[in-house]
Amino acid sequence: MYLQTIFTFNNLFWFFFALVNFSLITLIYKLFGRLGLFTWIAIGTFVANIQVIKMVDLFGFKPATLGNIMYGTIFLASDCLTEKYGKKDAQKSVYLSFFILVSMTIIMQLALQFKPSPYDFMQEHLEAIFDFVPRVVAGSLTAYITSQLLDIYLFSKIKEKLPSDRFLWVRNNVSTIISQLIDTAIFVTIAFAGTIDTNALFQVFISTFVIKIIVALLDTPFIYLMKRIKPIKDNNTLLS
Repeated sequence: MYLQTIFTFNNLFWFFFALVNFSLITLIYKLFGRLGLFTWIAIGTFVANIQVIKMVDLFGFKPATLGNIMYGTIFLASDCLTEKYGKKDAQKSVYLSFFILVSMTIIMQLALQFKPSPYDFMQEHLEAIFDFVPRVVAGSLTAYITSQLLDIYLFSKIKEKLPSDRFLWVRNNVSTIISQLIDTAIFVTIAFAGTIDTNALFQVFISTFVIKIIVALLDTPFIYLMKRIKPIKDNNTLLS
């Protein structure tokens, strides 16, 4: 019975989905260097906030939100930027992606105000995706900017103490897991506190955080791979 719970389609496909995400971020870094990581982080903030709308059953949690893998790749990208290019570049990528996320929210809210044509069939679907509850948006934005900047700060501090490549996994995992803990606590509190009972709130927090820990551990081989990669194109002048 326990094995049947683990080896479900969703659980197995989730690992495949993670492999695809981590492979793509590695590829974009190989092709475009730090510009590729900036682009990935910008895309990731957009895609993760769409994916999180979908509920799935994973690892015994019913339900869990999708989007944690894509969100986890953002931490991988910012860690790679901090490791190879420095804290300032990583912070710049966070500010840029935060601006993009805010801009997307504003633009789509305005777009939804247009009165649809009688022939239109997408308005209700767009509303379902982009008409976010204000508390959810506030929680997402606050959690993102706080956790990302914390991740960069912790990664940099750990690197000062443990600069060897042997401890890259420590820098990556410790900074990401602590930051994801804060991220989850902020988002769940702002978005759901007072709207659901305490037990349900705790279950949402636990399920989200556990899955984020799994993502953080899975990205460890990829941070080592990206550390070794020499990008084909790495035009620093575009981001100076």
